[in-house]
Amino acid sequence: RYERIKKVKDQVFKYFGLFCTFFGLAMLAIFIVNILQEGLDRLSWDFITNYPSRIAGKAGILSALMGTIWIMVMTAILAIPIGIGAAIYLEMYAKRTRLGNIIELNIANLAGIPSIIYGLLGLEIFTYQMKMGGSILAGALTLALLILPIIIVATREAIKAVPKSLTEASYALGATKWQTIRMTVLPTASSSIITSIIIALSRAIGEAAPLIVVGALAYVPFVPTSPNSDFTVLPIQIFNWVSRPQKAFLENASAGIIVLLCIVFIMNAIAVYLRIKRSVKY
Repeated sequence: RYERIKKVKDQVFKYFGLFCTFFGLAMLAIFIVNILQEGLDRLSWDFITNYPSRIAGKAGILSALMGTIWIMVMTAILAIPIGIGAAIYLEMYAKRTRLGNIIELNIANLAGIPSIIYGLLGLEIFTYQMKMGGSILAGALTLALLILPIIIVATREAIKAVPKSLTEASYALGATKWQTIRMTVLPTASSSIITSIIIALSRAIGEAAPLIVVGALAYVPFVPTSPNSDFTVLPIQIFNWVSRPQKAFLENASAGIIVLLCIVFIMNAIAVYLRIKRSVKY
């Protein structure tokens, strides 16, 4: 009888999990279909190459799209080397002390802090103390702080997953610790590291709250030309259009969401492709 009850519980949990999965997929499908119905007709080359305008039919996303690209490139340049370097140190060099355990715990907790907190931190440090104003560099530094814990934690897990036999074989052949890390550990863990980096950037690309706090503008009629330029990004531009009562601006917002979703889907597709390719290679 006990075995029977156990099997029933297993089946109930299995179908509950299946229901939750299909429910999430159904909600996502409804959201995407609704967005496509509202914004697909508005999507055009003029919409991508035009600047924002008070006239909905002439408004575009060029400045927001270029601002998003600037922010993502700068964030990647700042966050990736620091995140991977910190993960290598914590996993391969740092001693297991009480201070080290506290640092590891704080890094793990930082990954769950609301993004608005990072925005307030960026506002105080980068905008006011370092006098960067509402520039691309200030926004990129803020988003770099946001995704650093994600990259560090994911990179450490990828390094932990490398079989010890590989590192021991490298040491046995006379390689130094750094040679082992550079030529054995990182190449083997590269698929997981690359995937985590792209997923972290995918999260950053949709963040609006920290950038609004730092000083990103809602209306920018020009393309940023340097890290010190004022900027806006797609999430802020979409929010600006959604807050307006005219239906035409809601259609613009839906078209902007389609563009943003395409960027995120492409980034995640690249992450999956690189993961599969590197996994097959190694």
